[in-house]
Amino acid sequence: MNIKIHLKLLLHITVILILSLLTQVAGFIWLLTLILSKQYAWKKRFVFPILYMIFNLIIIPPTAQLFGRVQLPIFDKHVQPINIVYPLLFRNYVTPELKTILENTSKSTNIRITYLDANFPFMDGFPLLPHLSHNDGKKIDVSFMYLDKSKQATDKKPSVSGYGVFSNSEANTTSKTCIKKGYWHYDYPKYLTFGTLNDLTLDAKTTKTLIRHFIKQPQTQCLFIEPHLKTSLGLSSETKLRFHGCKAVRHDDHIHLQIK
Repeated sequence: MNIKIHLKLLLHITVILILSLLTQVAGFIWLLTLILSKQYAWKKRFVFPILYMIFNLIIIPPTAQLFGRVQLPIFDKHVQPINIVYPLLFRNYVTPELKTILENTSKSTNIRITYLDANFPFMDGFPLLPHLSHNDGKKIDVSFMYLDKSKQATDKKPSVSGYGVFSNSEANTTSKTCIKKGYWHYDYPKYLTFGTLNDLTLDAKTTKTLIRHFIKQPQTQCLFIEPHLKTSLGLSSETKLRFHGCKAVRHDDHIHLQIK
């Protein structure tokens, strides 16, 4: 093998690893693309996106059910992603029980639930980076609810990703404490907004209602938000509402919901 072939092989291995870490599935799709393109002389730039969409829309959803996970809805009046990127990256899979909790909570509260990162479709223990625990279908990040400039309830969110725009951050002494202890990554979601969209403020009343309905579900194990929000929202007595610790990242931009 000459150096050109070695470099090409290294490039493909790197692409497969990166795609696998980002989506769990796309590394395999890239490998399949290479095989088909070599065998039939098809152009990879056409084969890969076609295969990707076939897997995303047709193959993976029913296959994931064999592993105990279901795809969250994309275009739905009750539960929907903040944007299409999360479903495209195969990051919108949960257990059937968690999906039911989300849908029932939305219907009971008349609140449209917006989700961020959930889980990949297969394999307990496979990391959904950058999260520490989204690896078994039982965890999901849910957006807070917000008010617009006129203090009216809105389904809009303050950032493209749903992460990184912190609510009442001036009251977050926990963040300063964790960073002082050496947990430099604690507030790094501020670099993951991928752009801020709207001048919004936290809708404390509706967010509190949403959290309380999650807590009431028998299957709910815990929820994570920042301690200062637990206090300001009047939820200090809720034992299922916990502090996640300094090893994670701050949670004053979203709710982490976790079931048993």
